[in-house]
Parts: sequence; structure tokens; C-alpha cells
Amino acid sequence: MSGSAPETPGEVPRSGVPRAARSVRAGGALRDGVPAGWPPGVPPPDAPGWERAAVAWLLDQCPADYRLYEPLRRHPAALAWLAANHVAAQVEAARESYRRARVELGESLGPGGVTEVLGVLEREGLRLRAAARATDLLAQALAGGRFIPRL
Repeated sequence: MSGSAPETPGEVPRSGVPRAARSVRAGGALRDGVPAGWPPGVPPPDAPGWERAAVAWLLDQCPADYRLYEPLRRHPAALAWLAANHVAAQVEAARESYRRARVELGESLGPGGVTEVLGVLEREGLRLRAAARATDLLAQALAGGRFIPRL
């Protein structure tokens, strides 16, 4: 993002240029008009139906009951913010579980069982970090950012 500090959704850009008028530098080559980490099944910004697909993907990252709240569909930027917070909480919960697994499960599961649970938590951590990246990219796009490759 043109040399300024990283921004989170909802922050005022340092450049003074409204977010909707800015392009967001992608961390490498764009494929199909989106940067690495863009969620699968969501078309690039400005493609027909992209916001609807983005909302569906974001709802998949949230508790199922979030689908009951129509305002979240009408305000995708708010949904992206909630999804980002929810995914961040899941990442922290997985990290805490990883830290405590040996002590709290070791006696009941034994070393082999604990190793299996730690493997699950590692894989889930990778999935959650990818979801956090994709949620951030969607939030940027929903705020009007468009991706350009970094030279």
C-alpha cells in the first residue's frame, strides 16, 4: 500500500485519498485479477455477482446463525469486519489449544493421541490463517480497493 503502514478495515488511510479511489498493491502477480490468497469461488471485484459470492464466502467463515441477520447481507463491509474478528478469535483459540494440549490431554489420550490432535490443530491453523488473509482481501475490495501488481 504505497509505503504507508498497513491498514485494517475501518481505518482512515494515511494518504488522505479515500479508500474507494485507491488501488491496493498486491503482494505479487495477480492471477485472474486477484492476488494470492483470494478466496476460491469468489470472482474478482467488478465481475458480475462478485459481492454476492463474497457475502456467501464471508458468511461461511462466521457462526451459522449469522445467516439469519439480513443487515449483514445489506452491509457486506460490516460482515467482513465481523468475519475478520471471528476468524482472529478462532486463530487464537487454536493457538491456545495447541499450547495446552499436551498437559491437558496427555494423560487421557497418550502420546500418540496428543500428536494426532496437534496435527489437526496445525492443519486448522493453516486453514484459519488462509481464511484471515482472504477475509482481509475481501474487506479491502468491498471498501473499493482494487488490486494492482507490485513491480
